[in-house]
Amino acid sequence: MPKFAGLGHLCPSAIRIFTIKDNMKVTKKETEQLTYLLTVEFEKKEANEKKDKQLKEYRRKAELKGFRKGMAPMGLIERLYGPTAMNEAVNELITDGINGFIKDNNLDLIGEPIPNEELQKKIDIEKDETFEFVYDMAVKPKVEISLDKSDKVTYYDIKVDDEALAKYKEDILRQFGSLEDTEKAGEEDFLQVDLEQGEKKVENTFITLKSIDAKNKKQFIGKKAGDSFDIDVVKCFPNETDRASLLRIKKEEFDAENPVFKLTIAKVQTFVPAKVDQTLFDRLFGKDAVKDEAGFEKALSERLKGEFKQESDWRYRRDLIDYLVKKADLPLPENFLKKWLFKVNDGKFTMEQIEKEFPLFLQDFRWQMVSRKLFDDQKMKIAKEDLLNTAKAMTAQQFAMYGMPNVPEEYLTSSAERMLASEKDLNRVYEKCEEDKVLDWVKGVVEADVKQVTREELALLNDNAAPAKPAKKKAAPKKAAAKKEKAE
Repeated sequence: MPKFAGLGHLCPSAIRIFTIKDNMKVTKKETEQLTYLLTVEFEKKEANEKKDKQLKEYRRKAELKGFRKGMAPMGLIERLYGPTAMNEAVNELITDGINGFIKDNNLDLIGEPIPNEELQKKIDIEKDETFEFVYDMAVKPKVEISLDKSDKVTYYDIKVDDEALAKYKEDILRQFGSLEDTEKAGEEDFLQVDLEQGEKKVENTFITLKSIDAKNKKQFIGKKAGDSFDIDVVKCFPNETDRASLLRIKKEEFDAENPVFKLTIAKVQTFVPAKVDQTLFDRLFGKDAVKDEAGFEKALSERLKGEFKQESDWRYRRDLIDYLVKKADLPLPENFLKKWLFKVNDGKFTMEQIEKEFPLFLQDFRWQMVSRKLFDDQKMKIAKEDLLNTAKAMTAQQFAMYGMPNVPEEYLTSSAERMLASEKDLNRVYEKCEEDKVLDWVKGVVEADVKQVTREELALLNDNAAPAKPAKKKAAPKKAAAKKEKAE
C-alpha cells in the first residue's frame, strides 16, 4: 500500500465536489456487477504545487524558537513539515479527482471508494514523476418496484378460543401469585435452609426444588421446617454457578473433596396463584374497572386479543418486508460490501464474523433501499409530530416489556422528548418513523390474505421463518436519518 491512504479518512457526507483538471486522469473499469476499479493518475508537479501552498500556510502559522511568527526560513519549514504537506497534497488531489469523476458521471455510490491493496503499485515519492492510485468502488442498482391489489401477502390472524383464554388466565394468575408457608415440601416448592459443614455455616439460603433432578429431589419431598439431613451439594447442584450461589462463595472457592453438608430446613413455601378477586381486578385493570368474574373474563379476552394482534401484526410486517425485498430482486456487489464492512469497522469484526452475519446485513441493506424508493416515490414527509409520536410508541413498548403497560401520558412525552434530543436516538426514531409510513402505505395497496391460526402454529411458522414469495422485479442504501430539523 502506498503511503497515501486517499479517502480512507473521509465519509461520503464529508466529500467536497470538484471538477477534474485536464492534467489528471481518472478511469473506471468494471470488475464485477456494480463494482468498478477506479484509477486516479496525476503528475508529481501537481502534488508539489499543492505542497508548496500548504508549506506557505504552515510557515504563516509557525511559531519557532529564534524566529518571529511567520518568518521562519522555508528550508526549515520544508524539513519540519515537508512529508506532512506532501501527504495532504496527494490526499487532496485524490479526493478532488474521485469527487469530480463521481459528479461528472452522476454516480450514486454504495459506501465509499476503498484502496485496492492487491493492485496498488508501490510509490517512491522521491523518484516517481507520476502517481497512480487504485480504488474499488461500487454503485447502487436502480430500484424498480410497483404494487397493486394483485400483490398478496398472508396475514396470520391468531384465534382467541376457549383453550387459549384458559391458558392466558392461568398465566396471569401465576404471574400475580405469591409464595405462602406450607407444612410439607412438594415437588416444586421452595426451601429456606441453613447449611453446616464443621465450622462453615450458611444461614437463610434458598433452594428451589423444581430445579433439582428427580433422583436427588426425593430426599427433600415431605420434609418439614426443623428437619435436618445431609446432602451432597455436587449431586444436587451440578451447575457450578447455582452451587456457588447456594453456598455464597466464588466458584473457585468450592472444596470439591468435601461436598456433603448438613441441611436444616427453616421454612417451606409453596407458590400459590393469585385469587380471582377485586384486588386482582384492580391491579390488572385499574380501580373498579372490573367488578366481577364475568367482567374479568371479558377483560382478559380483550387484552389477549390485543396481544395476539400485536404478534400477528409483527409477523405481517416482517412478511411484507420479505415480500417487497424479493419483489425488487435487487442485485448487490457482495464482495465489495464485505471488504467495505471490514474496512469501515476498522478491525472490530473479523471477516469470519462478517461472513456469518452477512445474509442478515444484505436483507436489511436491500430493505433500506426499497423503503427509501417507496418513500420518495410517494412523496412522503415526516413532521416533528410524527417523530414525537413514534418516540412515544417506542418508549411505551419499552415500559410494557418491563411490566408497566399504563405509563402516564406526560411521562411518555417527557421520555420521548429526551430520546429526540439524542442524535443517535433521533436517527433511530427517524428510521422507524420512515419505515412505519412506508409499510402503512403498502398495507393500503397490497391484498392481505387472512389466514386464521393458533398461537402455537404461528410460533412454529416464526421458527421456520418461511418468507413470502413475490414475482420478480428490481432496487440504495437509505441515507443516514435526518436530524430533527429536517422533519417538516
